[in-house]
Amino acid sequence: MNANRHPLASLLVTAIASLAVHAQAQAHEQAPLTRAEVVAQYEEAVRTGDILAPGDSGMKLNELYPDRYPKAATAGATRAQVVAELQAAIRSGDVLADGDSGLKENELHPLRYPASATPAAAGKTREQVRAETLEAIRTGDILAAGDSGLKRNELAPQLYAKARAQEATPHRALAAVSPWASRPE
Repeated sequence: MNANRHPLASLLVTAIASLAVHAQAQAHEQAPLTRAEVVAQYEEAVRTGDILAPGDSGMKLNELYPDRYPKAATAGATRAQVVAELQAAIRSGDVLADGDSGLKENELHPLRYPASATPAAAGKTREQVRAETLEAIRTGDILAAGDSGLKRNELAPQLYAKARAQEATPHRALAAVSPWASRPE
């Protein structure tokens, strides 16, 4: 090629050659990485998801799956804190169960782990429960036998009409309950 005939082409070739020489000189100025440094950089990239995902997406793993890779490193817990957290998780069943189910122990065996760590609050006394049960029997406010799912007073309202009339008068309802509450067991 004659430089006089194509001055733009020769200028372009000269510029590209000088850029290549300059890039090569800069590469030699930096010290080469050791094998250990390369391996450490690769492991850090894998841990943070800063490597290309398989396939043709052109995206990095931390871009495709941001929930799998933390954004910033958090301050670490002490060994004692980690052990305490693990023991609490084991007590509550919040650890993965053996096998391939992917379920936690408290999901796989719910009866082994109470729903809450706080003890249940005291409920009604035995006498209160007994009085309520006797009142429900008297008024027919209990489930009837069979698969209907109806209460007795819904199946046979005529049998419990008197009980409903007594409920309308509060002093009679109290008088009706007191004889049952004083019966010996």
